[in-house]
Amino acid sequence: MEASAASTHRSDSEEDSGLDDDVHTSQLGTKEYWEDTYQRELETFKDIGDVGEIWFGEESMSRVLKWMDTANIPEDAAILDIGTGNGAFLVELAKHGFRNLTGIDYSAASVELAKSVLQAEDLTHVNIKEVDFCRGELEGFDVCIDKGTFDAISLNPDRSLQGTHLYLRALKGALKDGGVFSITSCNWTKQQLLDRFSQGFELVQELPTPTFQFGGKTGNSVTALVFKRVC
Repeated sequence: MEASAASTHRSDSEEDSGLDDDVHTSQLGTKEYWEDTYQRELETFKDIGDVGEIWFGEESMSRVLKWMDTANIPEDAAILDIGTGNGAFLVELAKHGFRNLTGIDYSAASVELAKSVLQAEDLTHVNIKEVDFCRGELEGFDVCIDKGTFDAISLNPDRSLQGTHLYLRALKGALKDGGVFSITSCNWTKQQLLDRFSQGFELVQELPTPTFQFGGKTGNSVTALVFKRVC
């Protein structure tokens, strides 16, 4: 469920009024949208072997992998890819030497696609599960990685506010004490994410992302942060 949601970013010099007040709902936040999307991509993969779109691009994967190298994440660390989509990032993690990998998505078509992609890469040891992360059923991970799933959940027109609270609770349950969480977002600024993850997490690092200038102000189209679970 990696999301390519419409950006609502503002420049860092603009005041943020709080995440919940700034939610703009979209069909990108619905399960039906992602089920249809990944069903089409699954059919395309079966026909021509194309894995489909890599949300945020390969640069986003490289950014997280570089951070993992710098942070000396052990190769046997338990890593969870939240909203694995087509499983492309799991492929890169496995090629990078990480061995204890799990990918989840609430879309059945996504899970089938990811399994097919991993099988084609002879990476059948990677765990893929059809799970709604917000149900809070997961635990015991050293690292959780999100590239757009929090964006999609917060865009759900039926439960945007409820979904973000459930996500936060599920994240606390999934991570071990001291575990780390990498989030890439195209919807929320650094300050908004700091506000949302202020309870139970502390900022470890902001990862560099491309900047733009408009009207004399500087901003980012993507925010990438790393948090540590502290309680």
